[in-house]
Amino acid sequence: MTSSALSKPLAPTTNASLEQLVADTAAQLREGDILFISINAFLYRQVARGTGSWCSHVGIAIKEAGEWWVLESKVPTVARTRLRDFLARTCNGELAVRRLPRPLSADERVKLKAAAEQRMGIWYHLGFRYDSKRMFCSKFVYEVYREALGFLPGKLQTLGELLDENPQASVGFWRTWYLGFIPWSRRTVTPASQLHDPRLVTVLDTTAG
Repeated sequence: MTSSALSKPLAPTTNASLEQLVADTAAQLREGDILFISINAFLYRQVARGTGSWCSHVGIAIKEAGEWWVLESKVPTVARTRLRDFLARTCNGELAVRRLPRPLSADERVKLKAAAEQRMGIWYHLGFRYDSKRMFCSKFVYEVYREALGFLPGKLQTLGELLDENPQASVGFWRTWYLGFIPWSRRTVTPASQLHDPRLVTVLDTTAG
């Protein structure tokens, strides 16, 4: 991912460019692909800044009755979102699609959907605590892949480790977000760690160049 992609001002994706993005994405998707986008909301911008990445949200692609959907943990709950609606939330048309280096079997696709279905409706965790019954976007992807495929996308790390790795992060914001005390030992998993996981291959990346 280029540094220029990080420095671009965030702008909504226009209708014309959105339709092209949807068409280009759908033409290359496979079930189980992981989709990364950037969302122009204050919390999401802080997530991107705090992880040194342009991306701030992630979901899993599936196909039902000939239509592409994205399974995602978003505010307020885990939900199923049409591909077009998912991509409409990204800024500057920013999108990356990544997958395992081998196709998923029919049985694996069934298991993946079942693992996601078990988590539908679970509430969002605004504190990004992995060791919680609630979900957030990258935890959802991590757990669904772990349960269905035995693969752990990204990496678990403490908030302390994450902020140490990313000195550009706004510690002041996160201290305020956590009501004055950052839970340094809290475990989390980030979209950025999944975006940069070397075991996944990139199918589409509109931020490259």
